[in-house]
Amino acid sequence: MKKLFITAAIATMFSVAAFADGTKKSNTAVNVSYTVLNQFNVDFADAKNVVWTVNKNFQKADFVNEGVTMTAFYNLQGEFVALTTNTDVRAIPVKTKQEIDEKYKGYAVNQVIIIQNNTELNPDADETAYFVDLKSDTKEVLVKITSDAHTEFYKEVK
Repeated sequence: MKKLFITAAIATMFSVAAFADGTKKSNTAVNVSYTVLNQFNVDFADAKNVVWTVNKNFQKADFVNEGVTMTAFYNLQGEFVALTTNTDVRAIPVKTKQEIDEKYKGYAVNQVIIIQNNTELNPDADETAYFVDLKSDTKEVLVKITSDAHTEFYKEVK
């Protein structure tokens, strides 16, 4: 179940990169539950450029908070599931960057994503996890940074 939540969150993050330019306004025309809207407004009172998406698994808000692009995920019961944040490549430890350079020659860091999971809802999930999206001319892969600053292959994106 943990992998379902994390995979869905990460896959969705890559599919919404177009919204990161901040030109979208709040879109509540989709069927976002009243509970989620209220909870989101409490959790992220200063959110700007909120764009909601609802699918069969999640209610998701893409937004900007204090200049940082974020995505909040809520399940269909209205419970907070996870928050993803794009961060700078400088957030990756030097040791990890060196390992990426060695293991993934020909790849460039495309995105670094921090996922903060609701461990009350997902007790098997890491509270905070870092993922790095790497692109080459022909492939795109996602690697997870482990707690000891190593990388482990997570999945192929393309």
